[in-house]
Amino acid sequence: MEHTIILASEKIAQLGPIPLTNTLMVSLMVTFLLTIVSILATLKVKLVPSGLQNFLEVIIEVGYTQVEELAHLKAKVFFPWVMTFFLFIITANWLGLFPGFGTVGFWEHQDGKEVFVPLLRSINSDLNMTLSLALVSAITTHILAIKFLGLMGYLKRWFSLQMFPVFLFVGFLEVISEFTKVVSLSFRLFGNIFAGEVVLVTVATISKWTAFFVPLPFLFLEIIVGFVQAAVFMMLTLVFMVLLTEKGGH
Repeated sequence: MEHTIILASEKIAQLGPIPLTNTLMVSLMVTFLLTIVSILATLKVKLVPSGLQNFLEVIIEVGYTQVEELAHLKAKVFFPWVMTFFLFIITANWLGLFPGFGTVGFWEHQDGKEVFVPLLRSINSDLNMTLSLALVSAITTHILAIKFLGLMGYLKRWFSLQMFPVFLFVGFLEVISEFTKVVSLSFRLFGNIFAGEVVLVTVATISKWTAFFVPLPFLFLEIIVGFVQAAVFMMLTLVFMVLLTEKGGH
């Protein structure tokens, strides 16, 4: 029996009408972990921070500075969204590098074959998750555009009564480009994380004698990739928000 690389997430249980997949379970773990860390960091807020509060304040301050450089006065509105994306994605990416992810599970019969089902799987190796994140990013961006531009100002970004045939075609191309943004965000994150998971699982299962030492260089590489992909998703979302909330006309 050999491990099979499967694109879709695997179902490990059934909760009434809802199938519980390995990536769904890990996403709940990530949400729970971030919630607990946030509660612990803000439980006793000090004027002079230390420990966990100090560590998180450094992260928040660095992130806010980056957002403020691009968004300026809109930074206070954009920051909670893009920072949430960053923290959720990087936590999920790094959590998926822990021992047991993709390697601990059970075997089951599917179409007459023995198929390995991992109990834990990196959530961003599931296209459903990355597509969901991209859709939330896109929908939030358009809602914020309506907030800053107003409904009529928002609609004028896509269509204009002046030179109607030309601008109708340009508006149509702009609408298509919004769909490509969703595809780009979701597939970029999915492709990099899924490829990393496949490499780690493949290298770890080559031989039981090399399962610990050989994957180490790839593991360090995936730590960097996990950070980069979270930062890229955050910054692209921020850029899309800044561009779409700017008043058009040129």
